[in-house]
Amino acid sequence: MKKTMLAILATTALTMPAMAQDKPKIGAAVYGLNAEFMQIWSAALEEHPAVKEGLVELTIFDGRYDALVQQEQFDTMIAQEFDAIIFVPIDIEAGAAAVEAAAAAGIPVVGSNTRVNSDKLKSYVGSDDVQSGYMEAKYVLDAIGCKGEVVIIEGPIGQSAQISRLEGNMKALAECPEVKVLEQQTANWSRAEAQTLMENWLTAHPGEIDGIIGQNDEMALGAIEAIKAAGLNVTDFSIAGIDGITDALLAVKSGDMASILQDARAQAQGAMDVAIKSVTPDHEPMSDIWTTYTDMPWNGGADAEYSVPWTPVTADNVDALLALRQ
Repeated sequence: MKKTMLAILATTALTMPAMAQDKPKIGAAVYGLNAEFMQIWSAALEEHPAVKEGLVELTIFDGRYDALVQQEQFDTMIAQEFDAIIFVPIDIEAGAAAVEAAAAAGIPVVGSNTRVNSDKLKSYVGSDDVQSGYMEAKYVLDAIGCKGEVVIIEGPIGQSAQISRLEGNMKALAECPEVKVLEQQTANWSRAEAQTLMENWLTAHPGEIDGIIGQNDEMALGAIEAIKAAGLNVTDFSIAGIDGITDALLAVKSGDMASILQDARAQAQGAMDVAIKSVTPDHEPMSDIWTTYTDMPWNGGADAEYSVPWTPVTADNVDALLALRQ
């Protein structure tokens, strides 16, 4: 991944260099920046042409995986009269109050990557997590012949991606009634937490686990580390994750797992174009993602939702995807 400097804040905002008053001041409130996917998303936001050319003032807030911290950051942005907010919430329900407060202050909010249960969003730019949950589970189930026993490692309970990916997981499992789910628990998108879970499950179910459905790549990779630490053969398990982070691409290349690329760049830069449009009516999209995804038309930035397609990582495209991270 290209190294960029993130403007990371917690519960208070740092003062950025003085800019002309006619430049929109846009805040991005993301649920957390510990893992690679949101680092890629945030770096892509900083690489948006409008940001690089100094046409907008961008501040990225690290929500530290805490809904209360995100609410406090919204309070800060409202008090400092930000022009628009891009929101990646940790909790689908808890984030609604923050959106309501911004809307009451006349600040448009554009959702991205994860959803919030509010009708006050200006728009949403993300991907269909039900679809990805189905795709990853189907890969695992097909690999084990629709028979056997699997475990599911979930994201943070209450976040939209966890809810929707689980829905997709269950849709695929319903097509394989002979498959049993041995264990199902959250590891909060964390590789370390997933490794601990998998270590416990390997001890509790020796020789029984055939497949591992990790709702993101970090957790699938944590499961792989546990398998290797136990002296077992990774290829004896069918393992899948979601996001297409760098280590997962390498694991796909080596045959250890499957992954589905979630295009963080398209989500972030698409959300930025929509956010600018919400405060600058004559804005035309500046990111090239609108020409990359021809089935996701700009439509004047007025659509309530923009759905960024998923890309299964395969032997044919993995090297090209890895080259983008250099």
